[in-house]
Amino acid sequence: MPTLTISALDIGIVLVYFLGMIVLGLVLARRSKGAEDYFLAGRNMVWPFIGLSLFASNISSTTLVGLSGDAYATGISVYNYEWMAAVILVVFAVVFLPIILRRQVFTMPEFLAGRYDGRIRTYFSLLTLFLSVVVETAGSLFAGAIVIQLILPDVPLWQIMTVLALIAGFYTVTGGLAAVMITDAVQAILLLLGSSVITWIALEQIGGWSVLMEEVGSEKLSLIRPIGDAGVPWLGLITGVPILGFYYWATNQAIVQRALSAKSVDHGRWGAIFAGALKLPPLFIMVLPGSMAILLYPELESANQVYPTMMFDLLPAGLLGLTLAGFLAAIMSQIDSALNSASTLVTMDFVRRAKPELDSRQLMQVGRLVMVGFLLFAIVWAPIIADFRSIFAYIQTMFSYAVPPIVALFVLGVFWRRANAAGGAACMMIGLALGIGGFVAIEVLGLFSLHFLYMAPLLFLACCVALVIGSLTAPPPDPASVEEFIWTPGVFAEESAELAAKPAWQNYRYQAVALLLVTTVIVVAFR
Repeated sequence: MPTLTISALDIGIVLVYFLGMIVLGLVLARRSKGAEDYFLAGRNMVWPFIGLSLFASNISSTTLVGLSGDAYATGISVYNYEWMAAVILVVFAVVFLPIILRRQVFTMPEFLAGRYDGRIRTYFSLLTLFLSVVVETAGSLFAGAIVIQLILPDVPLWQIMTVLALIAGFYTVTGGLAAVMITDAVQAILLLLGSSVITWIALEQIGGWSVLMEEVGSEKLSLIRPIGDAGVPWLGLITGVPILGFYYWATNQAIVQRALSAKSVDHGRWGAIFAGALKLPPLFIMVLPGSMAILLYPELESANQVYPTMMFDLLPAGLLGLTLAGFLAAIMSQIDSALNSASTLVTMDFVRRAKPELDSRQLMQVGRLVMVGFLLFAIVWAPIIADFRSIFAYIQTMFSYAVPPIVALFVLGVFWRRANAAGGAACMMIGLALGIGGFVAIEVLGLFSLHFLYMAPLLFLACCVALVIGSLTAPPPDPASVEEFIWTPGVFAEESAELAAKPAWQNYRYQAVALLLVTTVIVVAFR
């Protein structure tokens, strides 16, 4: 592996960036006057910030390291998660987002409580907290520490993660969601620029596009892989990836919270579709660089080293500082998103229910204290991630055992009027039991082997069956209480009349169709 060095200029650029983020957090902290300002940015965000924030929250340091690392180890099939996100965001914008915004909720568990009951709210809140802290925040801290340890090999990982956590936690705790989303917009731009520069230089180093296509095996440059593939087998692509993707983009508090901050349904939809469009370029600037690294660095000890090695080895002084700032920005983005959503969940789904007498400003203070506690826990947990093949594999594996019950609750709850609280409880219990049992049997004890993309649809089907049977054994819900949660073709027809009065460029349906067409072209080209 090449020797990694960093100049004083690069260090200066990174320090200026971090200082700017801290100052921004302090400025926005003065504007937060209550819970709605702090947790949902006053419900006044416009679509560019929503889209960029969605993208930056997802394309975190774990994704940057994971996408290139998986491409290096198993091939570009890892990109299937990216293009599938564009498809899911279209479905989210068309069907689910208007229903969620109509409820004016703070959290997604609060939404499910209205459709089912408080038991489902508590379960979903606890599950989301677990995933936010144990999976997302800890994963980002670990990915960032890997990079910095390349420069400072004698500094322990836990010390590096502590410093990263303190910086990210500062502006998130002080500024709330407004600080998170505005910094996310800056970070998204840095991520795109930095990754593009690395890709351009790497492509020149290997001799161009034709060399990449000829010298890297076709099995590592194909999106559609055999059923036994270790990365993303084709059956898992059509069954497992949509389930994991739906949870992440349509129900995950850290993501949907951005859409909940929209000033209108239109801005929420435009932001979601914009984020879907931003999910397509990562094939060229984040995934394929991992394929180029096969030619540049064939002897790397770990796939997690691919992106940081390319960053330090290929970029000249100055450009390295900007790109490193973008990479560290990705760490900040993932941490701030997970912390803000976790804090919102605890404050709104637990504290506000237990202490209804607390006013808006007191709830805001509680949220800040909760963030600090979660940050400390993530620092302690993060080193455990080193035992997984890659950071991306860690995240998707954890999701596959945990999220299928939530997807079942949302999908059937929106499309089936007969779903009720009894069915929801059955779905929750069966999903929890099978998820924990499967994780222990496969990942801990190694009793048998099953790809996580096959585990997710099996759990989803079991949860759907449990929800249907449980619902049919109890009286149907009051039609009036569930009507505003249900999507029907009639809703689509009513919107058609409203859209007829708008110019074509403001019609989200045209935007959605264009996004799906471009996505199809990319998938076919790299099939």
